[in-house]
Amino acid sequence: METVILILLGVLITGGLVVLRRRYAEFYGQSIEDYADGFPTFDIQQHLNGKMVCEGVIFGPLGRVTSTFVADFDISWEDGRGVMDELFRYNDGSTQERQWIITMGKDGSFSTEAEDVPGGGKGAQAGPAVQMLYSIKLPESAGGYVLKTVDWMYLTPDGVIVNRSQFRKFGFRVAELVATIRPREAA
Repeated sequence: METVILILLGVLITGGLVVLRRRYAEFYGQSIEDYADGFPTFDIQQHLNGKMVCEGVIFGPLGRVTSTFVADFDISWEDGRGVMDELFRYNDGSTQERQWIITMGKDGSFSTEAEDVPGGGKGAQAGPAVQMLYSIKLPESAGGYVLKTVDWMYLTPDGVIVNRSQFRKFGFRVAELVATIRPREAA
């Protein structure tokens, strides 16, 4: 009986440590308030505006690169409402289009909508960081699963945006994206 109690106690302590690590020491443990005093200030209406290029990699659940991409963004704003048209070109030759509608709140928070984002998303900005939380539905060719997404963007001093996103299913990380976003050079 004592052995069973010790095993259960060990399982509970291990489970508690895993939860604490995930909440306070991993990617999900970040809070937008952590960046409130940072510099430069990331204003999405200013820094995500116009024609931009995004280049990135997607990592699978084992941490290996599963795909790379280049995307063209065309972003416009009017009266606190943004429209972001995205065209992704992946290394396997496939393409994907998405249109985000971003609606700014009075306190710097915002909401997002896209066809493959059931229920929409929400976001906040503080200091050099922007956080977005949403669920995304994968294309049927990728299984059609709905993944919970945490999306962080960080503005660097030279104006490049570094984007890191994690995608989870049943609480387990199934993919991660790392990308840069910058204004497209005038031709």
